[in-house]
Amino acid sequence: MTLITDVRLRRVLDSRGNATVEADVLTESGGFGRGKAPSGASTGEYEAIELPANEAIARAREDAIPRLVGEVHAGNQRDVDAALHVADGTDDFSQIGANSAVAISMAAGKAGADVLGAPLYQHLGGTFRGNEFPTPLGNIIGGGEHAADATNIQEFLAAPVGAPSVEDAVFANAAVHQEVHDILAERDLPAGKGDEGAWAPSVTDDEAFEIMAEAVETIADDLGFAISFGLDVAAAELYDAEEDSYVYDDQVRSAEEQVEYIAQKVEEYDLVYVEDPFDEDDYEAFADLTEHVGDQTLICGDDLFVTNVERLQAGISAGAANSILIKPNQIGTLTDAVDAIELARDNLYASVVSHRSGETGDATIAHLAVATGAPFIKTGAVGGERTAKLNELIRIEDNAV
Repeated sequence: MTLITDVRLRRVLDSRGNATVEADVLTESGGFGRGKAPSGASTGEYEAIELPANEAIARAREDAIPRLVGEVHAGNQRDVDAALHVADGTDDFSQIGANSAVAISMAAGKAGADVLGAPLYQHLGGTFRGNEFPTPLGNIIGGGEHAADATNIQEFLAAPVGAPSVEDAVFANAAVHQEVHDILAERDLPAGKGDEGAWAPSVTDDEAFEIMAEAVETIADDLGFAISFGLDVAAAELYDAEEDSYVYDDQVRSAEEQVEYIAQKVEEYDLVYVEDPFDEDDYEAFADLTEHVGDQTLICGDDLFVTNVERLQAGISAGAANSILIKPNQIGTLTDAVDAIELARDNLYASVVSHRSGETGDATIAHLAVATGAPFIKTGAVGGERTAKLNELIRIEDNAV
């Protein structure tokens, strides 16, 4: 019933107006699934390789589709993703492109679920495991690679950790986003929006910390449950390898000073989440910070781990971080992403399933987060391609109760 009978690939637009890959997978019994590949702006050196969309499509048509059509069942995600690996033949999907691979992988998962008449999270939950609901992290103030002339720290993230439901959490993040707008207006600080819909005012990092603290406190008081915040430092973008230091607009910090700076911010603002506070190869600094404040907050590796089980295992051995960001397109398939989540869980690392800055309306990551019991999902606070995931989380919660 789930034997793949056709795979169709095409170029579509992402949220930045760039071309990305969309895949349709059809099965012998009429099952259908569609997946769209996102794309990152702040990308790690060790990520799977994204090819130009036309090239990825051409190569996947030549090398991958013949190994799928009439050969593999969409109902077995591991078989689909194994076939993609064999078709590619490299460690980083540099032959067919991680963008074509992940689009096909997600489309096949949806086609398998369609045949079963089940939502994707249940299909993936049967193939893998999990039935918990994640807390959404909402990008509220942004800079770095996502917005020019704004903060050095790439993302200031609302975290409604006390929300009684996914729905309450989603609307809490939207309220914090609006509150920050109002604070900026009161201070006569104009602000456009960055790639992910976060406000991008021309303020210092210290000012952004103060604005976030004020906004989450106000909304927490209004709603009656705890709202904290966190960071994506994206420190690889601040790192100067020649000087072995982190270059901010107003200061240059050594690795040791960066540890002290982030630890101080965790304690001062009760941060619940800190992503990529160091360069992508600095396991030692990640381990240092984890030892200092790992019992108070999540220290999350994105560029450090790139959803890769080998890099995650190295981090576990070094005591570096205590959580991992999960981006399916960063590793190429749903199976690879779940394997990273499973390894993290087995070693008491939390998993945070994440969107990318160049996004689409595809809501697969909402289902992946629920299916695997990830405690957090990072998918923005506003914007059509972001709210597609958030609204899908609300639907999943509503249908599950």
